[in-house]
Amino acid sequence: MVGMPEVAPGDDLPALLVRAIASAHIRLEDDDVLAVTQKVVSKAEGRVVTEGPEGKAGWVARETRRVVAGRDDLVIAETRHGFVCANAGVDASNVAQGFLTLLPEDPDGSAERIRAAVTEATGARIGVVVTDTFGRAWRRGVVNVAIGCAGLPSVLDLRGTKDAMGRTVEATEVALADEVAAASGLVMGKADGIPAAIVRGVRVEEPPLPASELIRPPDEDLFRQSLQQALLTGGTPSGRFGVGDVPRPAVEEAVRAALSAVRADRARRWLFIAVKPGPVRRRLIAVADDERAPLAEAPLLIVPLLASDDGPERDALLLSAGAAVQNLVLGLHGQRIASWWYPLRVSQRDQVLEALGIAAPWLPVGIVAAGPASTDTAPPGPSIDLEPFLREVT
Repeated sequence: MVGMPEVAPGDDLPALLVRAIASAHIRLEDDDVLAVTQKVVSKAEGRVVTEGPEGKAGWVARETRRVVAGRDDLVIAETRHGFVCANAGVDASNVAQGFLTLLPEDPDGSAERIRAAVTEATGARIGVVVTDTFGRAWRRGVVNVAIGCAGLPSVLDLRGTKDAMGRTVEATEVALADEVAAASGLVMGKADGIPAAIVRGVRVEEPPLPASELIRPPDEDLFRQSLQQALLTGGTPSGRFGVGDVPRPAVEEAVRAALSAVRADRARRWLFIAVKPGPVRRRLIAVADDERAPLAEAPLLIVPLLASDDGPERDALLLSAGAAVQNLVLGLHGQRIASWWYPLRVSQRDQVLEALGIAAPWLPVGIVAAGPASTDTAPPGPSIDLEPFLREVT
């Protein structure tokens, strides 16, 4: 849609859109969808900021609820809305030098306000999609996606319906608002000065759903955090676990990961005991006797044991314990299981063996408290000054 002037904070964006539609000699029809770029919505709503002394990175940090991954200057972050995107949606394109745009505070609310105003002005029953360009983890390039939606369902749930061959559809959900946004991107180029488009022929009978329904719930997210971020944030530093038990398949995968950290000929020296609620668990908690360790709150305790002796490999075996336990914790993390590693003092080892009913030569190397990950966002670990710890030589 051409004919839109430069949008400034406080402008009546729906009115500008209606005038641009009229000047283009377009008549809106029922079931049309008006796709509007995030950039003009943010400008109209005053979500334009100066870079300031901290620059773009400072605003990215402010707009970030959780860092998902990062490399060099690129940060993949979750915003307070739940979107996962580059630099938390902070963008310097199509604004004056030294300024940045932030995502709208409530993109679904923005879409609804535009929809209501344009419908009132034109009489057409339309939908509105607020679009932004997102990258995709496994494909090159960006595409327009919906960050706000009103007047149409953002998602069509086809589960339970029949496909063309008469089979029952079991898993398909169609991101309708994203499809509309992607189609609009064909005519709204970055440098074309076209901030809105009309997508015609989108007819669905399902009730409207906001774009927030497109966000995948945390318990369904298989790629919630990169390995690097998992190492930096740790498991469950606050001792909070989510609701539910730890499935045995998750424990099995974590134990496989732990064993992969040791040489094959040493794997037989390892034993992992999973302790569920009961008398053994109570005895272990009593041995630890540490209010800081969330052992009592965890649905499951895992005790890694190493069959050690005074032979020539003793030191190597003990050193491998750290790698095995680290892999165990990361293996749990990969299954959305939070954990807390409680190292044992030498004086506690015999007590743990007694609690487990196991004798030497097994050597317990600690206790791992495990439970479903909490939906709370894990805070980042403390910043570490690496000057005393890192040296380079040639």
